[in-house]
Amino acid sequence: MDQNRVTVFKPYPFEVGQKIHIDGGPRGGDWEVIGISERKVKLRCPVSFREFEWIRFCYFVEEQKDREWPQKD
Repeated sequence: MDQNRVTVFKPYPFEVGQKIHIDGGPRGGDWEVIGISERKVKLRCPVSFREFEWIRFCYFVEEQKDREWPQKD
């Protein structure tokens, strides 16, 4: 069996009330997790308070402490 370099992605285990930042992409920015189901996550923008429900799409990259949230542009 050949040995290859493999990148492994795991779905992120969201928790209601979590404050998150998505870095890049069409959903980029600050969000609060307000709902979770087996297949979807519901997020609210902390600035406009608009809510969106999407099929789970995020994967964990890093956690940062003492970070301003929501960020000011």
